[in-house]
Amino acid sequence: MLYPFCMTLQTPADYRTALRRLDALVAAGVEGNAALETEFRELIMALDAYESKLGLLPIPNLPTSLAEMIELKRQQMRLKQKELAQLLEVPAGRLSQILSGKRRVSLDLAKRLYERLGIPSDFILKNA
Repeated sequence: MLYPFCMTLQTPADYRTALRRLDALVAAGVEGNAALETEFRELIMALDAYESKLGLLPIPNLPTSLAEMIELKRQQMRLKQKELAQLLEVPAGRLSQILSGKRRVSLDLAKRLYERLGIPSDFILKNA
């Protein structure tokens, strides 16, 4: 079923309703259901149009690798790479190799990433 707010979002209430519906579709899983996939795409377009009208900034892409997540946390904490290496108690060269994908993280470093940077443990396990 397509909802009337899919075409054009006019108010903040429409926007909130569309976001709730989008969350519900994501939770339910839309793959393989043509009607839900169509509704999902229409919701995305309506949300994008509403956000563009308001001049909102797009949400940056979420990190998909451990190196990207570490770099995001470094930027959020406003640390230089050398300062991050000190915080994580690893040599700066080793951190550089990890960030470039040339080296994998050890179990000890994985624990420090979780404890000191707040990177979720499941993300570390899936991407280490």
